[in-house]
Amino acid sequence: MARLNRSALARLRATLQSHIDRQRIPGAIAVVALGGHVELFEALGRQDPQTGAPMKDDAIFRIYSMTKPIVSLATLILAEEGGLQLADPVSKYLPEFANQQVAVEEGGAVRLQPSRRDATVHDLLRHTAGLTYEFLGSNAVQRQYEAADITNRSRTSAEFCKVLAAMPLADQPGTCWQYSRATDVLGALIEVAAGQPLGALLQQRVLGPLGMKDTAFAVPQDQWHRTAEPFANDPDSGDAVVMMDGREVPKFESGGGGLLSTAADYTRFLQLMRNGGSLEGTRMVSRKTIEWMTADHLGAIPANGDLLLPGYGFGLGFSVRTHAGLAPQPGSVGQYFWSGIGGTSFFVDPAEDLFAMLLTQAPNQRIFFRNLFRHLVYAAVD
Repeated sequence: MARLNRSALARLRATLQSHIDRQRIPGAIAVVALGGHVELFEALGRQDPQTGAPMKDDAIFRIYSMTKPIVSLATLILAEEGGLQLADPVSKYLPEFANQQVAVEEGGAVRLQPSRRDATVHDLLRHTAGLTYEFLGSNAVQRQYEAADITNRSRTSAEFCKVLAAMPLADQPGTCWQYSRATDVLGALIEVAAGQPLGALLQQRVLGPLGMKDTAFAVPQDQWHRTAEPFANDPDSGDAVVMMDGREVPKFESGGGGLLSTAADYTRFLQLMRNGGSLEGTRMVSRKTIEWMTADHLGAIPANGDLLLPGYGFGLGFSVRTHAGLAPQPGSVGQYFWSGIGGTSFFVDPAEDLFAMLLTQAPNQRIFFRNLFRHLVYAAVD
């Protein structure tokens, strides 16, 4: 069994602290676990750079897209119970997504063609539903998302889906991987399948059973002081840093990026994944479902853009490593990970029985620190 080198863990801590000292990030919490045992849990720097408050172990972070694996797990729990099947068309639950059109850009003009098939629940989970994200580019569909103010949190999930479904798809369903609003749609879909709002569903099926007591779509007023904050201005561009307001209770509970959480809470989720679906003697989901969830589901389906690193495919809510080489970071075949646009990231490496997480609030520095952290963690594996 692997061990962790204590001097390398000390270097990890010192390296993060040096970046904090140089005002690259305001503060961070780093977690490293081996064999299911947390070997490092470090709160560094400042929780709020405006007030100078130090980072606390129980700080609450906007985790954005680290919401996606939790919503994906809730979907698979419903599937285990017979509440839905991954082969079901999205339109079975959200009829507005039936018979969509696909935008084809030719010579500066946009032509619409019928979709060859409806997207499925499986497509939503693996981001092959033909949807996109408005911040990933400026093609015709992305411009429509932007014009429709698709990020507006004052819509209900049903209203969000009606706005989104009225716009054309960026690709034919099933033909390519494109990181997208798919998990937002998935959140709305499982609301229909389960007959309850997403927040209540997640609380009942995932957050409550796991004891994730500080994970929700808004921070209660008496806990606002625990929220980790970014710099007021980005250290590179000088632009104002704008992040989701966790104090506001949104009408739209975004399955793709709406949760706030703590290091302790998300560690419990990662422990569940590491354990193959059980935690502290309670089985929440089967081992085979976890194996299926964390396997590559793309195969020969190509990926659009550069978000999927070389040597990686995509499972049901996670990027999954398919090759020992190719990627610009170390790792093992079978490793899976995801991250959030606000500066949070995690990975699980079953081959080494290792998982790790870095939480910070630094949107424009997120990729650098995600990559740095992974290198520093693997440098500690003996």
